Amino acid sequence: MVSQRVNDIAEAAYGKWLGPDATIETMRVGFDAMCPEPASDATVREGTVGGVPGLWISVPESDRTTVLHFHAGGYLIGSSRSHRDLAARIARAAGASVFLPDYRLAPENASPAALDDALAVYRGMLADEGVDAADLVVSGDSAGGGLALALLVALRDAGDVLPPAAFLCSPWADLTLSGDSMSAREAVDPLVNRDLLQQMADGYIGDSGIDPADPRVSALFADLAGLPPLLVQAGTSEVLEDDAVRIVDKVLASGGEAHLQLGYEMVHVFQMFADQIPEAQAAIDRIGGFVRERASTRSVG
Repeated sequence: MVSQRVNDIAEAAYGKWLGPDATIETMRVGFDAMCPEPASDATVREGTVGGVPGLWISVPESDRTTVLHFHAGGYLIGSSRSHRDLAARIARAAGASVFLPDYRLAPENASPAALDDALAVYRGMLADEGVDAADLVVSGDSAGGGLALALLVALRDAGDVLPPAAFLCSPWADLTLSGDSMSAREAVDPLVNRDLLQQMADGYIGDSGIDPADPRVSALFADLAGLPPLLVQAGTSEVLEDDAVRIVDKVLASGGEAHLQLGYEMVHVFQMFADQIPEAQAAIDRIGGFVRERASTRSVG
């Protein structure tokens, strides 16, 4: 259950800035600095969609598909800058352009600010950017994965046209921290633990008065029927493994389509270490195949 090779890579990256004495500001700076630069043939340009700023990432392989990807960071840290390399790899695998929105972070902006921004960006893609719904895929990693799932639920409930597919990497979709893996994987997860997640959940909820089980912040507890096909990836060495498993189980129980891919002995959002871990690049390649099979084929209303 523990890969020392993978754990060493993850600990070397996060250990420089993630610790019990770290402030939000040092974590934000450290997270952005930790991540590698994208390949030299990637194009990175600033943009604003739906009033939300961010970065557009494209590569020579980019075609008509657009991926709207929400970054990780527990709703407190992370940015479009931290995810440029991951976005470029997704773009190459999927033949897509990727937009990384800088949705508002907590604690300065408590929930549901991030969800409001996600809705604005998605609708802006269709209304202002000229993206066809059949060419737009929604995705996210960690908290961004939970945000992407909450977005899909909100779009469905509002009657918006849904994308043809979505993918989630190590999604955090349960701010009540009730998954069995929270305890079962605690001894082997080198990056994430209950205390850290509780601090991030408290920061995101803030003084909003929202219940941690409210689907706006914990999309796992929403009705997950009627969503587009999902691909969900997670590692078997992370405390959030059960969030991924339960999302897929619930979608399947509702009659929907969902696919679970577990990376054996992989850590939380192991895809971010694709420059060092071959299994991570293989997972991104599977994401690319999933997107290519579904984008530009149909939209769900």
